[in-house]
Amino acid sequence: MAAEKTFYLETFGCQMNAHDSEKVIGTLIEQGYRQVESEIEAGLILYNTCSIRDKAEQKVFHRLNDYKRLFKEGKRFAVLGCVAQQEGEKIFDRAPYVSLVSGSASYRKLPEMLARLESGEERITGLDDRQTEETFETEFTARQSPYRAYITIVEGCDKFCSYCVVPYTRGKERSRSSSSVLAEARRIVDQGYTEIQLLGQNVNSYRDPEGKCSFAELLATVGQVEGIRRVRFTTSHPRDFTRDIVEAIDQTPTLCDHVHLPVQSGSARILKAMAREYTPEWYLERIAWLKAARRPISLSTDIIVGFPGETAEDFIATMNLLAEVEYDGVFAFKYSPRPNTPALTMIETVPDEDKTQRLHVLLDRQREIQKINYSRQIGGVLEVMVEGLNPARGQIVGRSSQNKPVNFTWPHAIAPAPGSYLRVKITEAFPNSLAGEAV
Repeated sequence: MAAEKTFYLETFGCQMNAHDSEKVIGTLIEQGYRQVESEIEAGLILYNTCSIRDKAEQKVFHRLNDYKRLFKEGKRFAVLGCVAQQEGEKIFDRAPYVSLVSGSASYRKLPEMLARLESGEERITGLDDRQTEETFETEFTARQSPYRAYITIVEGCDKFCSYCVVPYTRGKERSRSSSSVLAEARRIVDQGYTEIQLLGQNVNSYRDPEGKCSFAELLATVGQVEGIRRVRFTTSHPRDFTRDIVEAIDQTPTLCDHVHLPVQSGSARILKAMAREYTPEWYLERIAWLKAARRPISLSTDIIVGFPGETAEDFIATMNLLAEVEYDGVFAFKYSPRPNTPALTMIETVPDEDKTQRLHVLLDRQREIQKINYSRQIGGVLEVMVEGLNPARGQIVGRSSQNKPVNFTWPHAIAPAPGSYLRVKITEAFPNSLAGEAV
């Protein structure tokens, strides 16, 4: 009798990586593998990696080092994702016990690579170049969330921001056909999901290979699939953010009233150095469209502090933009040099202590803005989708259409199921969440 094939997979990084892992897991299961809960139990150990920031990259190699002793017990190791594509076969030199290295653009070849692994090959690579036109589509997605399903509609990136490694690790921008996206949305509904999140490195850069619809039209069409109650999308790029996206949100009630639109800096000089190809004025025009929408749209963003050459005046420009937009959420990071990126050669670096100080100032100010924004919800009633239970506080955990976390009390002994929708009266506001009671 053949030995059972088992695997353990750990994911590092963003929602794109998490959804890639769902598809990888589904592929492994379809190939006869069984998922287990730890490296110790697994015959095949996979790490799906992120290289957006240095810490995420180093964490992977630390994890490999922690478990390399298992190689002597016959375990096999695989490194997938962005670090795999970035480092390529150098991973075999750094960690000789790794048997499989595959970038995300090569995941469609996983069944073939797994067969080679099972036949005893020691070093297998799947490293497509930037020019691949293929996307990773599979009906064997093993969805990990009980309440939200993801669909990747665009893979890769053609923007080449000077600080970002993604165009080199995920390949060129390539979109799925609208027909395949809608078919997957209908399958998701059949599986019992009512919330879908469309994903892409630049999700609004979507270009339908069939020529049937724009991104805004695809949004509206997915939102009209029978059984769908919420549609989210992330991440948008300001260069491709068009007015018809706002119109689609206004006209389609199932499209959530939240937009994540990364600005990265409020300084025109720094935006030019970042190769973002827009100005603060261009960005703020799109913010004005969103603020003029018929229903309030929650806004969040990404900001990098301490980019090479950023002066105190440049940072003040970012702080001024922060105050003008009044975001509901900001993901802010210190600039981290990444391999192969143009910013790596920029010599006007900002001292780390200045980066740290600026980050603290920005986050403190944003916390004040969020506290004011969230307090405006007190006394109102929101529809909240249940995500789980917080036993320590005896509260149900959920999220509003505006993507705000809501913790609330529930008067019954049996907790509502994840994915169910309840009306909640908001009684308290905090900088990062709301609290209330089910009504």
